[in-house]
Amino acid sequence: MLAAERDVLIPWLRGVPEERFTARTACPAWDVRQVLAHCSAALMRIVEGRLEPGVFSDASNARDVAERDGWSAARVLDELERGMTEAGPVIAAREDGLLDTVALGEWVHTGDARDALGEPGAYGGNGVGVEEALALLGVASRRRRTPVVRVRMAGRAEPLVLGTGGDRAGDGGGGRPEAQLATDVETLVRLYTGRSVAAERYELVGAAPEELLIYR
Repeated sequence: MLAAERDVLIPWLRGVPEERFTARTACPAWDVRQVLAHCSAALMRIVEGRLEPGVFSDASNARDVAERDGWSAARVLDELERGMTEAGPVIAAREDGLLDTVALGEWVHTGDARDALGEPGAYGGNGVGVEEALALLGVASRRRRTPVVRVRMAGRAEPLVLGTGGDRAGDGGGGRPEAQLATDVETLVRLYTGRSVAAERYELVGAAPEELLIYR
């Protein structure tokens, strides 16, 4: 997923004028360059094995971005390209799967950059890495114990089932019926990652949008 995204994203970003990297993103404190700096820093931590306690916390992420405040967009992209090249095999080699949600987060953050730069279909990866991202979303939804949701998406023959039998409201499952969601890939990603989404883009029955969040 990361390698496929790299091959499309990096050449495109290298053609974006430097001044556009100051566009604000869905992450309130960060512009495009800072979001990409966060991505490159996180991936290089994985590549270099710098995964001390507290890594990937808000404070740790903020420090990583601050360390790159003086970097040009080109330098950030150089590091990001290396991270997207080398981190995937390290993540895949982990039997515990604990870094899977980091990989998904990188894919979502490239959507943040695309969205801020006005690209359509930003959170659908422009079609790149979608199947892998949906598989990782399934992993993340189970780890976060979101309600079971059966997702129907146009153009896909089989529904996608996300979440587990227990939710975070504390009912431990309790026979709660599956929720039903009809939407598209981009809106699905927006719903589960807390990005803005128009109500007319989805139909959700049996759960509330805030119950679906995998990042808090």
